[in-house]
Amino acid sequence: MLEGLAEYGYWGLLLASFLAATILPFSSEVVFAALITAGADIWLSVLYATIGNAAGGATCYYVGKLGKTAWLERWFKINPEKINKTIRWLHGKGAVMGFFGFLPGIGDAILVALGFMRANIPVTMFSMTVGKLLRYILIGFGTDQLVSWF
Repeated sequence: MLEGLAEYGYWGLLLASFLAATILPFSSEVVFAALITAGADIWLSVLYATIGNAAGGATCYYVGKLGKTAWLERWFKINPEKINKTIRWLHGKGAVMGFFGFLPGIGDAILVALGFMRANIPVTMFSMTVGKLLRYILIGFGTDQLVSWF
């Protein structure tokens, strides 16, 4: 499926990045690296990937803001205890912790917990987007560097 998304270019990357930022177990890095390897523009790839991933992260935030832990457990397979543990960890740290929304495994839980806590939306979205942008810049230029060696 990942290779199929790469065939759709930047739009496939946008979709892959969105899906990767939701609770679904999905990896946008494969599509991202495939496009860079195929000669796609790094900055356009970073832009599309960041937009898709930030939209997916915002989805996680708003799912948490709904506050329906039964939904989180049933539809997204998120254990309510994991959300409660993340909320305790985030307590007092604020919305800037959205920056770490790019982290595998815990990033989604951070964003859901911030939504559940009703963290400041503009600060959460800005810090989350900056984290995701920096991540894709590093991956993009790292991939480009690796490709240039071969």
